[in-house]
Amino acid sequence: MRLSSMADYAVVTMTAAARHCGRHAAGEARVSAQQLADETGLPVPTVQKLVSKLSAAGLLKSARGLGGGLKLARPAAAISLADIVEAVEGPIAMAPCSVHGRHDCTLEADCTVRPHWPQVDAALRGALAGVPLTQLASPAASGISA
Repeated sequence: MRLSSMADYAVVTMTAAARHCGRHAAGEARVSAQQLADETGLPVPTVQKLVSKLSAAGLLKSARGLGGGLKLARPAAAISLADIVEAVEGPIAMAPCSVHGRHDCTLEADCTVRPHWPQVDAALRGALAGVPLTQLASPAASGISA
């Protein structure tokens, strides 16, 4: 399984926002989409699209005008990798048939695996939910092998 490029970019964008906001006193930190683009190397239009999705999901807040910009909508420790992925991709689902209302599989009528996908999806979501944004925004520990 791989994340889409946009989900990956959303994680990169949120970690940059968390690092930026973590350098300032609580509630005062704001960052612009341009600053996030500069820090991440992503194009500004991509960051703007991600900011829109992340804001709609309640992960970022934006304020206009003098002193405006973006900030985390809640503490970085309360935002998980699952939250970020779902903001861009929608509910975590390993198989298309595990998405509620989808009935486009030719094997659906006789599939014995379909009833198990919700449990698999929940396990995956649980694993991603166990990774807080604070962990992603901190330097990686050395000695971890993939």
